[in-house]
Amino acid sequence: MLNAVTASPPVHTGLPTARAVDHYAFTVPCLDEAVAYAVDVLGGRLCYREGPVEDPSGDWMTRKLGVHPRARAQVALVRLGPCTNLELFEYTAPDQLVAPPGPNDVGGHHLALTVADPDAAEDHLRRAGTVRLGPADPSGRARRWFLTPWGMLLSVRGPLRPDGRRFVPAPDPHPTAVQSALGLLGVEHVSYTVADLDAGVAFFTDVLGAEVVESGAAPDTGPDGHRPPGAEQSRRVLLRTGPTANCELVQSGTGALRSRPPRNSDIGGHHLAFYVDDVDAAAAYLREQRGVVLMGEPETITQGPIAGDRWLYFSTPIGIQMEIISMPDGSLPYERQTTARRATPGGLRWHDRP
Repeated sequence: MLNAVTASPPVHTGLPTARAVDHYAFTVPCLDEAVAYAVDVLGGRLCYREGPVEDPSGDWMTRKLGVHPRARAQVALVRLGPCTNLELFEYTAPDQLVAPPGPNDVGGHHLALTVADPDAAEDHLRRAGTVRLGPADPSGRARRWFLTPWGMLLSVRGPLRPDGRRFVPAPDPHPTAVQSALGLLGVEHVSYTVADLDAGVAFFTDVLGAEVVESGAAPDTGPDGHRPPGAEQSRRVLLRTGPTANCELVQSGTGALRSRPPRNSDIGGHHLAFYVDDVDAAAAYLREQRGVVLMGEPETITQGPIAGDRWLYFSTPIGIQMEIISMPDGSLPYERQTTARRATPGGLRWHDRP
């Protein structure tokens, strides 16, 4: 659990009662494979699995999750490093798209990791069947790009110097053996390719209360290269999203094959979730924001590993689906079955900068 050096008052701009990014969610072809990779290769800890999530005769899946009414999901939550939760979905759905979007496409995405030693991390990833993309950089300083066995993009780079603006991962004080082999310090950022970068930045700053850290073109090579090999050079903006996360938005390329983001049930589907103290207050605020559509009303889970969680999905005008949640950490049913724990904001609030 993280603690701020100095506590700040609750956030008064942006999403009401927000504390932090709670999790990054991705839909994968095989949940067992993705969980094994997140745990055995990336050094995460499995907190819980749940499912099937389904409604065999009604429209709950469409109203609440935006997928086909007969869609069916299995879910797992893996803690990755000191500050990050990965929520992994496996869907079956009659209208599922099985090819994920590419980095130029609207809905393209990747997860950026910070490691202690990029050479050692590359060796570790390659031994686990992770594919390196592009040639090696002679300087050894460039961001390195990889594909997981199921085709999700990862980038890896060495430690960053704190600049007082972006979130910079610090070492986990109690790394696992796998974390030690990877040298994982934490998740640097999540990246999403959007149809309109300016609109995306405006939504993150004006509606969510994020702060711009850096912006400009995304060079293909060099120590600051931000796009995988073969992707178009395009504009990008990095934003600070709360105390322990950064989010990169990238303008989709002129050669994009897809102009619409994937649904939750498609391979490569994704959403971004925020931890808030008051889901109902946050929902009331979002209801008034232009282009935001709430997917039903806030709902409290009554059974399963995270009974007590209050949550709500919402769609945004920039094509990234999002979620607000509030969990009674310390009294969730899964906590009785494992020593693994979700990453939580603890006493941190949105504008704290630990």
